[in-house]
Amino acid sequence: MTEATTESGRRGIADGWLLMLLPGLLWAGNAVVGRAVAGQVPPVALAFWRWTLGAILVLPFAWRHLRRDLRPMLRAAPVMLALAAFGVAAFNTLLYTAAQTTTALNIVMLQSAMPVLIVAATFLLFRETVSTGQALGIAVSLAGALTLIAQGDPSMLLGLDFNTGDLWMLAAVVSYAIYTALLRRRPAVHGLSFLAATFAIGALMLLPFYATETLSGKPLPLTMTSALAIGYVAVFASIVSYLCFNQAVARFGPNTAGLAVHLVPVFGTLLAIFGLGEAPHAYHGVGIALIASGILLATRRSQSRCPPAAAGGPSDVPPG
Repeated sequence: MTEATTESGRRGIADGWLLMLLPGLLWAGNAVVGRAVAGQVPPVALAFWRWTLGAILVLPFAWRHLRRDLRPMLRAAPVMLALAAFGVAAFNTLLYTAAQTTTALNIVMLQSAMPVLIVAATFLLFRETVSTGQALGIAVSLAGALTLIAQGDPSMLLGLDFNTGDLWMLAAVVSYAIYTALLRRRPAVHGLSFLAATFAIGALMLLPFYATETLSGKPLPLTMTSALAIGYVAVFASIVSYLCFNQAVARFGPNTAGLAVHLVPVFGTLLAIFGLGEAPHAYHGVGIALIASGILLATRRSQSRCPPAAAGGPSDVPPG
């Protein structure tokens, strides 16, 4: 093995970790923002303007690719509509709706089930089985996520109160699991074209629900809080995180890429310790170590034997 090959491999591993780390960090912020503005910013309005602004911001960069990619996306219209519905229109609208009546802790708790549901979705839709390395990685990572959520006390999980908001969040998690599994059928187009199209389609799908919400007496307040919330979720939780996550699915496959969700409690913990001055505890180290070990187990196996994507799937898509 040459020095150049070794260096290229190291860069590939580093890039792969970055693709997994950024979505977890930005999704942690998304959950916090959704909960922070609950009762101030209506959930459908937050989702609608998130995707509308995201599409507007992406469009100038995607335009030259869209002219070439429009035809293959039209040929794959059913898949594009399904991806926009499950991953854009439904998931975050359901999450913001859940945040109106449940806690950020419950949102993170239920999100931690997403990697398991992604495995179920890929099996039910495509009969794709999970490898031993992936299964072990998911199990270890899930144990780490639950350690952080329970603060090292398993009995705390049994004491969580669940309500209607948690059912909305469960529906959101199922929706994103289906989106992740369906990414293997994504047409072979540039990442920016794909983002611009799915964001725009998702916003159009939400338009009648946004109009209904507004006419029912819940208009979007024009405040600094709403502007900052929409700005964050449009730029960071949408454009940056979706580019990274979609590419992580292309590189590692959906079952492994879904482990990025377990990084949400990790970053929530680190933000609390370094940003809010909360005291670190032993369970923080145990949970983060388990999650890192689980992701390492799954990604190493996936890089060495990632199954080929279906025609027109993510492996054919240019990076980001």
